[in-house]
Amino acid sequence: MNGLWRPRVLGTWRVPAQGPVILAGNHAHNVDGPMLIGTSPRPVHFLVKKEAFVGPLDPFLRAIGQIEVDRTGADRTAITTALKVLEHGGVLGIFPEGTRGTGGDFAQLRAGLAYFAVRSGAPVVPVAVLGSARKGRLVPQLPPLRSRIDVVYGEPFTAVTEGGRRTRAAMDAATSYIQERLTAHMTEARRATGR
Repeated sequence: MNGLWRPRVLGTWRVPAQGPVILAGNHAHNVDGPMLIGTSPRPVHFLVKKEAFVGPLDPFLRAIGQIEVDRTGADRTAITTALKVLEHGGVLGIFPEGTRGTGGDFAQLRAGLAYFAVRSGAPVVPVAVLGSARKGRLVPQLPPLRSRIDVVYGEPFTAVTEGGRRTRAAMDAATSYIQERLTAHMTEARRATGR
């Protein structure tokens, strides 16, 4: 990441040094996942769409601990693997919008992040990646080489529901709370970076 772009990383000290953690990143561009993996102070196991596990990328992604997920339905194998990462005190990376958002600003969250946060009790660390998506690019898959990309880690928080319930209403409430926290972090990250 440092060879191709100029990442400016803020707030890595906010990521707990040990124990289970969920990194929740915005997703505006293809490079956001590799940027988070490359700048995180701890190894990250991301839920990655199965379509990415092709050709030489397949063994590479598996070797660095990424988790293949089938987004067409509830992928029980991926869910179990992700929960085991947290049970063993690891770091799980999630793009809670599920795919690259139009603005990459946490505007539309899926319930997956709330499920993992509530089920595991792991703290969620919001992460904003800013500067990776630029309109009008000749090669839209990549930001301009040697451009600055800001990665801003936020304050950890928990999304445990009252009484630890996992009802639909409890998950909806947790999702709303998480969205509020992630949106607030995005606002603060933009203010801190001037983006």
